Amino acid sequence: MKDLFDLTGKNAVVIGGAGGLGQAIAQGLAEAGANVLISSRKQDSLERAKQEIKAAAGIAVKTAAADASDEAQVAALVEEAVSALGGPVAILVNAQGFNKKQDALDFDIDVFRQMLDANVTSFLITAKHFGRHFKENGYGKIVNLSSVRGRIATKHSGNAGYCTTKGAVDMLTKQLASEFGQFGVTVNAIGPTGTVTPMMAETYRQRAADAGLSFEEYLKDQGAGLPMRRSAMPEDIVGTAVFLASPASDFMTGNILYPDGGLTAIG
Repeated sequence: MKDLFDLTGKNAVVIGGAGGLGQAIAQGLAEAGANVLISSRKQDSLERAKQEIKAAAGIAVKTAAADASDEAQVAALVEEAVSALGGPVAILVNAQGFNKKQDALDFDIDVFRQMLDANVTSFLITAKHFGRHFKENGYGKIVNLSSVRGRIATKHSGNAGYCTTKGAVDMLTKQLASEFGQFGVTVNAIGPTGTVTPMMAETYRQRAADAGLSFEEYLKDQGAGLPMRRSAMPEDIVGTAVFLASPASDFMTGNILYPDGGLTAIG
């Protein structure tokens, strides 16, 4: 039982691993023993993330630039990952995507289509090509980064695009689980609440200043409505990712787990 959460010797690819939750998850998988390759569209962002992970954990990760919404690039990424990591990939984390907030009455449809492409279509493309690889090897773990907003809407306007795409990720996760289970491949998702990633921290600092609050006061106020009475930090999400990537979850598939401080319990 002691090896249930051990990822030693497992090869993992984290798409969207050059920042935010993707980078935190990549570091967590590496600390659990996995050989990790992070991928994103921009090589300079990958190099920064690589150096930050090295500085924080003393672990070297591999990098490979690719656009996850481009099938040819994803197909090439599979081969590049196998070569760089020295063997078959066993874990895929989809952490790519973006959020553009606009009122539904004025939502730019071109932006909406871009969000669907980046937040949903890319997940199917990566699952398609890595899924074939997993099928050949009789084993694989796909972990999709979703959100509580795939399950519950926001009280305020602006998230028609984000909620829609995360709801789609949740159902895609379930359908992929249904199709891939026969091949020894599990597909699950993580649904965190808003998390204080480095990028979001800058947004929160500006909002705090606009409200005449300190950063700490703002975070306390943001977390006050959660049963846990605090805001989510990146490390709060990592354990769920390690669990879903590890042998501990080998008989779990098609699930969305919520490290959300209790929001979906009361939302």
